[in-house]
Amino acid sequence: MEVLSVSQVNQYIKSLMDHDTLLSDVTVTGEISNFKRHSSGHYYFSVKDAGATISAAMFKWANRSLMFLPENGMRVLVHGRISVYEPSGQYQIIVSSMEPDGVGALYEAYEKMRKELERRGYFDESRKKPLPQFPRRVAVITSQTGAAIRDILNILGRRYPLAKVELYPSAVQGETAPAELAAALARVNRDAACDVVIIGRGGGSIEDLWAFNSLEVVNAVAASQIPVISAVGHETDFTLCDFVADMRAPTPSAAAELAVPDSDGVRNYLRHFEAKSQAALMRKIQLGEARLASVMNLHAMRNPLYFTETKARQLDELVTRIDTAMNDTVNACDTRLRETASRLAALNPLAVLGRGYAVAYKEKSPVHSVTMLTEGDHITLRLSDGTAQCEVGNITREVVNGDWKNR
Repeated sequence: MEVLSVSQVNQYIKSLMDHDTLLSDVTVTGEISNFKRHSSGHYYFSVKDAGATISAAMFKWANRSLMFLPENGMRVLVHGRISVYEPSGQYQIIVSSMEPDGVGALYEAYEKMRKELERRGYFDESRKKPLPQFPRRVAVITSQTGAAIRDILNILGRRYPLAKVELYPSAVQGETAPAELAAALARVNRDAACDVVIIGRGGGSIEDLWAFNSLEVVNAVAASQIPVISAVGHETDFTLCDFVADMRAPTPSAAAELAVPDSDGVRNYLRHFEAKSQAALMRKIQLGEARLASVMNLHAMRNPLYFTETKARQLDELVTRIDTAMNDTVNACDTRLRETASRLAALNPLAVLGRGYAVAYKEKSPVHSVTMLTEGDHITLRLSDGTAQCEVGNITREVVNGDWKNR
């Protein structure tokens, strides 16, 4: 009897499951439990019903295209293959795709995801970008065979033929739709050749529109640097893409009307602006003509020499006033000078000496009291016309106003 190791047994069971036709492509319905988001980005959980449980793993390259946020208690349909995790010998389903089970579950998943995205700030008005007023290029992301593109092209061509339309074809429903829509929007931003983006499709059931509720599409719209108009379904249809987009249009046709101005309206506006500009210009011309006529009626304009003659006469009068003022100033200064000279002459000590007075100096200092002299001192007398050397003899003191004074 052959003895096998545990690893060999698990490898053999794994090979049987991996080559089983039924188990390699299976869809399982049940309720999510033990859901875990690993730091690597992989999802690990269990799918259970009333009687049993099966382990499940959904790797990040598969869960990127999920159209909802999985959580415990949610009924889902998981599609994938049954395999064995050799280290533990546990069999599990490797999930390639997952969706809510039933329309009610879809609405429930939609509402939960909407609340989560709102909590994250995806719908805040502050992050929404304004639409360009006169776009030169409009990018359209939709199916190239659907009715939506025909409606959009018809409206854009009629309203604003100056804008060039760039079609970025994509699936709008099915498993590949989320990845294709997100890739098309990323390509529009890489090309950076368009001014506004319309993304959408015609109406349908909630299952048909579900691609526009996927996280992959929502994240792509939120990350777009170019303004995005969401045009999904009919007027009563709402998707998460509508909430996160910079503008929501009820239909693809309405999106085309929002994306570009009405050329007829632009022409009417330009005509109205032209008429207003012409009227304003005519008013300005008329005002200028009135001012010119008023200037031309001035006496100086009718007789140009009048202004020159008037100014010349005013200049002569000004020169005369200046001459008069200068003469008055000179005369006043001369008078003050004479008066000052007379006062200075009266104060001149030589003039006093000329009237018979003399000044005595002792050793070059003027003698103003007899107390400064003693008998026998040699002094100098300053007279009006010269000096004389003298010797002091007798000194006599006199009383002036009750006080003794020396002379």
